[in-house]
Amino acid sequence: MYNYLKALHIIFIVTWFAGMFYMPRLFIYNTEAQENKNEQVRLALTKQFSVMMKRLWYGITFPSAILTLIFGPAIMFMGHWNKTLFDTSGRWLLIKLCFVLLLYCYFFSLQKILKQQLKGIFKYSSTQLRIWNEVATILLIAIVFLATVKNAISLIYGIIGLVLFILILMSAIKIYKMIREKK
Repeated sequence: MYNYLKALHIIFIVTWFAGMFYMPRLFIYNTEAQENKNEQVRLALTKQFSVMMKRLWYGITFPSAILTLIFGPAIMFMGHWNKTLFDTSGRWLLIKLCFVLLLYCYFFSLQKILKQQLKGIFKYSSTQLRIWNEVATILLIAIVFLATVKNAISLIYGIIGLVLFILILMSAIKIYKMIREKK
């Protein structure tokens, strides 16, 4: 039973992340559509992006987040990981759960942006949304490495690698912005 629950947990993590990776892209496209000078085109794009965002969020992303949250603790308790959570051998799980908590905070921030955009409120530029889009990637890397390596001692190397990855991502976003502005 444990392996079946673990498989379901992984499946819903994947679908949850798929939604969290694509949702900010839709926010970016919807934000950029607001710059269209043709009102008919702008309204048509806004309507289409609203439909796409609602379907993605309520049909895939939100249910996957809930199912991930159900199956995660289930496998933690069935695998008796909760007993080692505060031991040295389980410290990796405690750190991973901190990153998972940050991931849920990010998830709820996406829901807030979704509700704003559905009301026609666009608080963030497309560049800000591009940067925010990368938060899920950063958290995914941290969580997967902790779950795979299961070693809190590698935390220092992990943090250094994560910081370097963030710097590379931010540089790529800046380069992309410069290229777009030249066109």
